[in-house]
Amino acid sequence: MSRIESCPIPEGALLARYCQAGAFADCYRADIPGKITQAEYVAAFYTTPLFKVERMILATVLSRPSTDAQATQLAEGALDTFAAWHVEARAADQLLMCDYQRRTRSWFMAAPMADERGAHTRLYFGSGVVPSRNPKTGTTSLGPLFRALLGFHKIYSRALLHSAQVRLEKVCVPPCA
Repeated sequence: MSRIESCPIPEGALLARYCQAGAFADCYRADIPGKITQAEYVAAFYTTPLFKVERMILATVLSRPSTDAQATQLAEGALDTFAAWHVEARAADQLLMCDYQRRTRSWFMAAPMADERGAHTRLYFGSGVVPSRNPKTGTTSLGPLFRALLGFHKIYSRALLHSAQVRLEKVCVPPCA
């Protein structure tokens, strides 16, 4: 199992538009042996025990429940909403989700790779946070709450990607596809 690394957002990533617009954006990656499809990755991510805690909170606090079956449907392209998010953009190897308040984005990409280690898949996970505009001054800001939670966000993002990686290694290695 490889480690989770912070990395630049790859060229052509659906999340890149937010970097260009001045939003906060980050990106993490992990490699996994074999060929993992985008659908397998997204379904694994949203059905990990760690993410199920977030789903439970969203169901309780925001009345936005979700199921593993819905996560699989989203991953396969049969559903465009999931819990507190909707699909903003989709490509064969990427998914960009937008939250119900249109402030945050979650981005996923599964990229097949081959190098001296052999065939593997690079899993990317990134987030975008759109600044809000102060109606009185016209200035934009991510806000004090975001700044206060940024450290937690970085740890949580790594933990979510690691959880998906572990789940895929248990289910899909040897290679699923």
